[in-house]
Amino acid sequence: MSRRLMVSPELTRALAFQWGFARRRAPRAVDVPGGFAVFDDRYPGSHDDNKLILWDAGDPATVLRTADEVLAGCAHRLVHVDDDELGAALTPAFTAAGYQPAVNLVMAFRGDPPVGEPAAEHLDLETLLPVLRRHWRESLPDAPDRTVEQLARRVETRLRGADLVGFRGVRAPGGELAARADLYVHDGVAQIEDVYTAPRHRGQGHARALLRSLLAEAAGAELVFLVADAADWPREFYARHGFADLGRTHSFLRT
Repeated sequence: MSRRLMVSPELTRALAFQWGFARRRAPRAVDVPGGFAVFDDRYPGSHDDNKLILWDAGDPATVLRTADEVLAGCAHRLVHVDDDELGAALTPAFTAAGYQPAVNLVMAFRGDPPVGEPAAEHLDLETLLPVLRRHWRESLPDAPDRTVEQLARRVETRLRGADLVGFRGVRAPGGELAARADLYVHDGVAQIEDVYTAPRHRGQGHARALLRSLLAEAAGAELVFLVADAADWPREFYARHGFADLGRTHSFLRT
């Protein structure tokens, strides 16, 4: 099943950006045939900080064995397969082994950068961390406090991932932070990541305002991209605002 990654130049740049970001933010990386794994022992419950990334692989049995061996110290197994054809071929084996599959869309901005948009607020960690704790507590009401704290504080590791790592937000009229997102810029490529609107502020245009502000800020980048769940509605929101599909990747999670 081994194959070369055959994708467009833009998708290649977007994937390479993500691989570099993952390596730079991780205290520890382990190379494996066709990919690598990243680890952060400070946040053992964080899937995004402890995962296996593959773009080429052997037969399904070998891939599953590699995941078990490399991620043996983790309570979870998260495997990203950044080749659509390979990920689709591996899905039956991962599913049979108890993994939940997901398909992700890598989307590039194709429109004209917005002009004259109000700048989003620059959020420092002191401002952002209480918001993240509250959002994770709302999402995981039964999770231990230690888990919520780890999920919030792992944002600190992102600061090492790119030349520019910015946390941005917009506020509701009452002053509460309504929507937030990350912006990463490195070597001419920009990624918009972790766009989130608090449930009580959804449907009021905050995400749109934030996205347009981020696009204006990233206007000088040669490529602006984001990753969306292929099965969830935000992909349609991004498409309405100028993003088009570059390609698909796959992820497999077992908890």
